[in-house]
Amino acid sequence: MTGLPEPTVPRLRPGVRLTSDPARGELALLPERVVVLNDTAAAVLAHCDGTATVGGIVDRLAEEYEGVSTQDVCELLLRLAERRVVDLDG
Repeated sequence: MTGLPEPTVPRLRPGVRLTSDPARGELALLPERVVVLNDTAAAVLAHCDGTATVGGIVDRLAEEYEGVSTQDVCELLLRLAERRVVDLDG
């Protein structure tokens, strides 16, 4: 799988909110459904503000975590786009 074209700027879809729940952990609240997020997805989505490019998100994550892969972030964003959590504007 190839990466996303630069400058792709991911953003949460309209109506999506990120929240934490003591019982279920990190969540993406979508109209009429909930997506339970793992720690990686929550960290990536925290940077999807509609202004940061994928490259910028990877750079920010690399400051916080070791072994951040552009390919992994792109694949995660594509999966989240399929689930209608994010929009990927290129």
